[in-house]
Amino acid sequence: MNVSQSPAPAAAVPAADAFTHAEGTAGLNSARLYLCTDARRDRGDFGQFVDAAFAGGVDIIQLRDKAIEAAEELELLAVLKEAAQRHGRLWAVNDRADIAVLSGAPVFHIGQKDLPLDAARTLLNGNAAIGLSSHAPGQVDAALAAAAGPSALDYFCVGPVWATPTKPGRAAVGLDLVKYAAEASAEAGSGVPWFAIGGIDHSNVDQVVEAGASRIVVVRAITEADDPAAAAAALLAALDGATP
Repeated sequence: MNVSQSPAPAAAVPAADAFTHAEGTAGLNSARLYLCTDARRDRGDFGQFVDAAFAGGVDIIQLRDKAIEAAEELELLAVLKEAAQRHGRLWAVNDRADIAVLSGAPVFHIGQKDLPLDAARTLLNGNAAIGLSSHAPGQVDAALAAAAGPSALDYFCVGPVWATPTKPGRAAVGLDLVKYAAEASAEAGSGVPWFAIGGIDHSNVDQVVEAGASRIVVVRAITEADDPAAAAAALLAALDGATP
């Protein structure tokens, strides 16, 4: 049964300094490939890397690095913002609403134990799309309810599908939660975008799509690739080639 609609190719987003909520959600609705990366201090190639990832077809890049200070994060986000605007794509801030406001991020992501959705929406003054991590069926149900509610959650992630070193101590939820999210979303008639996340790479992306996902978040599949652009393009090809 087809329980997840495959999105159209990602639409270009405005190359403006400030994004409206509508502009952020428009980019999300057509996004398929979402990348999380650290600051790449060990390689010193952050700018070149994000440019290559966008060139390969990544729709959204989130900077997620707990080891950097706020000032460095803002500097890197300026680099990320410039690359995103040049490619007509989106970029995201993780956890820190103050950083999201100061940087003008079009997308802000929170975890289950982070800032509550209502508080995040207030602090961001409605100017960013907001996403939420979900790790269990009840959290998926809550995310779908929040998407339909006054706070209007803009997207959510489901996982980690497989264990990943980027989330140590977080148990894998397996493909069953992906299937649950696909079925629950279809039954609710919800158009809110959702992404499968956690240990997804070129060797298993087909399994995730077969379970009902049409959007994915990846980390090492691109961050550890010798050719980030080619790695991104291959993941997109896998998403295009499999029918949920």
